[in-house]
Amino acid sequence: MEEMVTLWTRQDERSLRDLEKLGVFRNRERYIRDNYENVADHFIYLYRWFSDAAAKRVPRPDGVEFHIWCSISHESMLRPIPGTVAYKLQIPKSKVIYLDGGKWDYVLNHIYIPKDYEDQESYIRDIESKGFKDQFNFIDGKYSRLFPEEKKRVMESWERVFEIDRWNIFTTQANIWEIWPENIVEIYRYEE
Repeated sequence: MEEMVTLWTRQDERSLRDLEKLGVFRNRERYIRDNYENVADHFIYLYRWFSDAAAKRVPRPDGVEFHIWCSISHESMLRPIPGTVAYKLQIPKSKVIYLDGGKWDYVLNHIYIPKDYEDQESYIRDIESKGFKDQFNFIDGKYSRLFPEEKKRVMESWERVFEIDRWNIFTTQANIWEIWPENIVEIYRYEE
């Protein structure tokens, strides 16, 4: 019998309809667009990168566009807000993709994820020696088309998001590909 892990996730209340009508909930681009509105393109670009990188670790099922973000503890879960529900889930451990949420912040900001402090210092010295004033413009900024090797270097460092240096309930996060009714232990609804 496969080991199961407990996870929590907050999703749009339309996920209940998907579960009822389709028998499964899968994250879709339209849900991301509805959630992030005018900054959705930023997240979709990064979520596509993340989904492709995550699929190297846990195969993406056919028909799945994007991953589903989860918390690894009740204490750190996102609580329901108007228009959402939260799920307590039981997921086979082999289907869970863990990541360091602190390192994800580097990805959100389009910057290099260092291996450690020394690597960070070395990286900064290197880009300064090349005449770059900051590290924020290699992905979609003024340097993005001019310096493809630097862009590649930054994006390759993002793989470190899957390396968890310190496991804890607030920075360690999980992702899954889909939610089936049998995964749901409890549904939390917004209460005023």
